[in-house]
Formats: sequence, C-alpha cells, structure tokens
Amino acid sequence: MSGARQGVAEARRIVVKVGSSSLTTASGGLDADRVDALVDVLAKTRSGGEKEIVLVSSGAIAAGLAPLGLARRPKDLARQQAAASVGQGLLVARYTASFARYGVRVGQVLLTTDDTSRRAHYRNAYRTLDQLLAMGAVPVVNENDTVATDEIRFGDNDRLAALVAHLVRADLLVLLSDVDGLYDGDPGLPGTSLIDEVRGPEDIAHVSIGSAGKAGVGTGGMVTKVEAARIAAAAGIPVVLTSASHAADALAGRETGTLFHSTGRRSADRLLWLAHASTPQGALVLDDGAVRAVVERRTSLLPAGIAGVEGEFSAGDPVELRNTAGVAVARGLVNYDAKEIPQLLGRSTRDLAKELGPAYEREVVHRDDLVVLHP
Repeated sequence: MSGARQGVAEARRIVVKVGSSSLTTASGGLDADRVDALVDVLAKTRSGGEKEIVLVSSGAIAAGLAPLGLARRPKDLARQQAAASVGQGLLVARYTASFARYGVRVGQVLLTTDDTSRRAHYRNAYRTLDQLLAMGAVPVVNENDTVATDEIRFGDNDRLAALVAHLVRADLLVLLSDVDGLYDGDPGLPGTSLIDEVRGPEDIAHVSIGSAGKAGVGTGGMVTKVEAARIAAAAGIPVVLTSASHAADALAGRETGTLFHSTGRRSADRLLWLAHASTPQGALVLDDGAVRAVVERRTSLLPAGIAGVEGEFSAGDPVELRNTAGVAVARGLVNYDAKEIPQLLGRSTRDLAKELGPAYEREVVHRDDLVVLHP
C-alpha cells in the first residue's frame, strides 16, 4: 500500500457521498439491494468504533419518481420539490431499516447553503453533526430540496459533500458514483486509461471532462465530482473517487479509483461555504482603493469605498464585491438592505453616524464575513 493510500486507510472521520444512480433503478424508486450493499460496507467500516461515517446521500428526488407516477426526473421546480418531499422520507426510512440490521441509528440532516454560510447557522450545523457522531449515529445529509431553489438547479450533492467534509473536519472524502474513477477520456472508448492519482490541477489540465451522468436519475457528472474533489483537496482533505461497487476497497485504502491528494491547508472556518456554496443576491462596486483594502489588506468594506450597488438584497444576504471593470474580487454577507446603500456611498462611518444615528457606524461587509475570490 502506498503512503498516500495508507493515509486513506487511517482516516478516522470520513464523509461518503453516494449518487442517485448508485441507489435507484433507472426508472426511479429505491433499489433496496443497492442500499443494503452500501450500508453493509459502511457499517463494517465503522464497526470497531475507531471510524466515524457521515453519509451524504442523493436519491430523494429519484426515489419519489415512481411513487408519484413520474417516468423521469421532471424539469420544473415544483414537481422536483414534490418528488423530493415524497422521496426524502422513503430514502431515510430505507437507510434507517438497513442500518438497524447492525444496531446503528441514523439521523437525518437537511441543509441549505443559507444554513451554512451564516455564522450562527454554521456553528449549529457543526454541533449537530458532531453530536450525532459522538452518540454513535450515522448522519445522513442531503440538501433540503423541498424548499431549495438554486440548490435543486445545481442538482448534485458532490459540492455539498465537499463542504460537509470541511464542516465536520473530515480526514477523507469518498465520492461514489457509477464510474470507477477519473479517466483521461471517455471511459466507454478504447485507449482511455484510469488516472490513479491527482496531485494538483495541472495533472488533469489536459483531460476533457464530460458533463452528464449515465443513468438519467441524477444531475451530476464528472465535472461536479472533479470540482468537489478540488474544493475538498484545497481545504486539506484527500478525496477518493470511485464506483459504489468499490466502496469497501476505497475505505480500506486499497488501490481503487482516483486519489486526489490534498493541496491546501485545513481550516476551520465557514468561508469555504461562502465562496463555493452561496448564491449572491446582488453586487457592490468598489473603487480602486477599496479593492486594494479588501483584497490585499483583508479589511472590512466601509461605505466610503463603494461606488455603486446592483440588485435587490436584504441585510445578511451574500453579495459579490466587484471592481470597476465588473470583475468579482470577493464575496461577503452584507449588513444593509440594498435600498439603504445609495445614501451611504462614498461617505465615512463617522459622518453617517452623526447624521443618521449610531446604527450606521458599522461596516457594509465585515472582514469576518468576507472571502476573497482567487482567480
């Protein structure tokens, strides 16, 4: 076993993501045998008590198709949400029954990006997941598709899994799908080969990555998996990408699939969520001095540095911070409603407090709620 795979084998807290196509039939509906096969592997992996598993599971919408008489995944949001509402209960019930064979309890955790980009919500999500693990349960995580909008349009849970791995401070992320790894071309064509290890973006710069899944019940493809692997690796978490049928080998550190080495340092803040999961509700245009202050000195954004405002948003919403050329340089949680900002433009907080009251002596975006976007 290579040193890198040995590190995989020794991972204690592991996030496992499984896609819809690995759990359901092509026509929709859960495949009990597939669910049980996955649970067998996960339960045995954690049976000694030395490992903790967080399961990020797709399949809610797919599981709701057949019960609602839908032949395929609907394109309109309302019916997707209806399918998710029916399917989520079926999915968790199936996991509950399957893990019960091993005397293991599961806990359902439904997240939206809004839950996890805001400070208090982020801490609460971490505490909930950490407590479930401490009590010996397996958290089953999914996006809250019944109320989500943009989340469903993104569709897949690959990015969610990477962000959950960061949230729970995991030692490893395992992405399971219907393909046994990343190939240097279409795996269905002769002459293509599996890429065993990825040490950085340059290793796959030459690879043309497709965008569609095989089975038609999920929406993720290799693009979303590679992006998820990049996010997790940059946060200091190694990633194994392989098929659900090779889950046992992946968790044991055996040579299977594609191993993405960690490329960054582990951090314990929620700004990764803000950078990769939030949907900006508007934008603030910064003058050159404010851009330098925010990007280079990592300061808070003050009213004096704002040259313009775009969109409609409320205090607490994520917004983009753009330079005068329209390029997004940062993202942050804004402290004012959009309609309040025009009267603040270019003015000092001291003057604003004197004229409008002490509530206006505050940053438009505090540095603790701001992440610089690297090109």
